[in-house]
Formats: sequence, C-alpha cells, structure tokens
Amino acid sequence: MNTSQILSNFNITELNEMQKATLEVVSTAKDVVLISPTGSGKTLAFLLPFSDLLDKEKEGVQALIIVPTRELAQQIEQVFKQMGTGFKISCCYGGHPVHIERNNLLEPPAMLVGTPGRIAHHLRKKNVSLTKACYLVLDEFDKSLESGFQEEMSFIIKHIPHLKKRILTSATPIAEIPSFVGIKEPKELDFTKEDKPGNGVLHYKVVHARDDDKLNSLLLLLGKINSRSTIVFCNHRDAVNRISEELSKLKVAHGFYHGGLEQIDREKTLIKLRNGSVNLLISTDLAARGLDIPEIEAVIHFQLPLTEDAMIHRNGRTARMNASGTVYFILEGEDYLPPFLKIIPEEETLPKKISVPEPSQWKTLYISAGKKDKINKMDIVGMLLQKGGLKKEELGKIEVLDHSSYAAVKSDKIVKTLNLIRDERIKNKKVKMEIST
Repeated sequence: MNTSQILSNFNITELNEMQKATLEVVSTAKDVVLISPTGSGKTLAFLLPFSDLLDKEKEGVQALIIVPTRELAQQIEQVFKQMGTGFKISCCYGGHPVHIERNNLLEPPAMLVGTPGRIAHHLRKKNVSLTKACYLVLDEFDKSLESGFQEEMSFIIKHIPHLKKRILTSATPIAEIPSFVGIKEPKELDFTKEDKPGNGVLHYKVVHARDDDKLNSLLLLLGKINSRSTIVFCNHRDAVNRISEELSKLKVAHGFYHGGLEQIDREKTLIKLRNGSVNLLISTDLAARGLDIPEIEAVIHFQLPLTEDAMIHRNGRTARMNASGTVYFILEGEDYLPPFLKIIPEEETLPKKISVPEPSQWKTLYISAGKKDKINKMDIVGMLLQKGGLKKEELGKIEVLDHSSYAAVKSDKIVKTLNLIRDERIKNKKVKMEIST
C-alpha cells in the first residue's frame, strides 16, 4: 500500500520533515532511536513503514509496540486502523477486560500494542506468543522507565527471540538506553535540537538577583511573566517547598512536584497543569522528562542545572514544534552561567515591586468516581451541562481516573455549579463533589 493512499485517509497531503526522515530510516536501518516533541506526528511516522514490513502470508504477531499508558495504546490502535492496511491490530492494557483481550488473541494480530504489565500477563498465561515477532517499538520509552516498567519490558523482550528491528521513540533526549533493550549502534534522529541561535524559537535570558536575594528576584520575575505557563526548576525538594511556601503567602496559585509527594498528589498537580487551573509549577528535575504535560511558555532555572543533559531536558519543556519559549537563568553572588551553555543570554530587567500573577480563569472540580465505577467523560459532561447549568465553553478538560475524576470549570461559575449538582447522582451512584485544592 503506497504512502499517498494512507495519507489520504488522514486528509494529509504531505509528511512533515520528521516523518519523511523516519520513514526512510526505519525502512533501511536495523535499530532506530527517534527523538521528537510531543504532538509532532511520531505515531504515524513509526507506523507508516509497517505497511511494507508486515507480511500478509505470515501468521502470528509480527510487530509488538510497548507503551507506558492505555491512552497511548488506544491512540496507536486508532491510527493504525485509520491507515487502512488490512492488517489486524489488537490492543491490551490495564483496566480493559482480560477475557475480551484473550478472545481477540485467539486469532493472533499482525501487530500487538499494549502496556508492559498487561502484555507480560498475557505472556505468562500463554494467551499470546511472540516467537514469530520480528519488530519491536518502544514508544515514549522515557515515560515507561519513569513509570518503573523496566522489569516487565525486560521480561517481554526476552520472549522475542528473532528480533530484526528495534524502534525507540521519546519526546526528549535519552540519557542512557538500558542493556535489556538490545539496541546496538542505532541510527538516531533528533528533532528536538531547535535551540540554535537565530531561529527565533527558544530565547535565553539571564537574571542577576537583586541584592543577592534569589527568591525575591524569582517572585519579581514571576510577576513580570504574569500568567504565562511556567515551570521553575530546582535541584532539591527543599527549595521547591521553600518557594511554594512563599507563593502561598502571596496567594499565588501554583503546583509543586517532587519525589517526596504521594502519587495521587503528583497526579492531581499534573491534572491541574493540563487543564489550565494552574499555570505555574515548581519542581525538581522529576518534571523535566517522561511526563504528559502541556506546552510550557517559560522555563526558569532557579537552581542551575548540574549537567548539560539536565539543562536540555529542562529546556525541552518549552519551544516545542512551532511555538516559541523563553529560558531564564537566575544568578546570585558569584554564580556564573553553566559552561556547557553555548549561547550568550540577554539581560532581563526586573520590576521594582512584586506583583501577583493574574489567576487562572479555570478551577478544578473533583468527583469521587471514575472508570472502576463505570463513569466516563460523557456522563460528567451531561451532568455538568444539564444539571450544573454550564455552557460548553464554560467546561474545560475532563480526566477520568480509576476511582476519581477531575473537570475544569470556569472560575466564576464553579461555586454556582457545585451548589446545583451537590445532590446529583452519576449513573445512580451518589458521589462526592468539591473544588479540588
């Protein structure tokens, strides 16, 4: 099946630069590492070559795609089906009924996509065999490592004895590829290197702390940046907590993120960042890679990155695709810019007084029911529009977790809406609803 036929199914006339390069390299090289920003079209890029690589005469699973999240598995399945190749694809992930997946695997697909835990489960139960598989894709590999799937991925790869080609993708540069992957001398495609002088995409600025008071200078800078989406990076969680305390005193809405927090608290922070309830995140390098967060307009190095790799990952949170972004380095006393910074940043002047950034137009509504309670997005949309008196434009992003859900609602409407729905049931279930703090 030729590429133009497939593209017509997506109403696309031409591949972008990254997709063209990927199609060529995957078709020829043994192992490939593709680094490209979120939203750049990576999924279609690595799937396209399989229209030629898969063999219609061959039975059994030929290609395996391992992903860190069920949402990504579903996305890949949808894109591959839309390609219209005629090859069967099956999707496996936690939360999906095992018996349905087992029945789908009775007639093995040419392509299998799924999360590490669920694929490992089917291998242990002998519901699927990978002995005939030749191709392996590790999509969003950094996020899989971040989520702690090393053991499951290693187990799965050991069950693929005849691998011919490995494709590894990531939104940010990969520091080190674990040995269990088996990649040796891969062809690397890196489409994140946009921070070059003169291209107008990523701007570098330096802030010299006034009176050697770095924290006060940060607050002055945040007031000047105002409501632009921003991440402030620190090297230590103590610094994150100290900044957060000062912002709380000023009643500046923000989130903070580090390894000392409970998983649910980290997830709630990211949800608010994604839905726009919070535009400011204070974090350690834990937020520099492997997380599903939206495009960030500004990155502030409150504490300077210790390595070039750390700087690249932090900076990679902004100026993705065609958007522009700004990186700020705050210096105090005898601090100096990192020696690995190849660009001379321009001086940023600070205002004389601290001003509080404008609050977000959104707040987050917490609902104590989720997927395990058979609740979906449309149930929540229906309730909030019909019973909560909201208009479509007053309801933002909704995320449904296993046991809870979160909906962005316009700030000036959320209290009234909450009063209207306080005694409502969702699918005949009484649920707790409140403004998420």
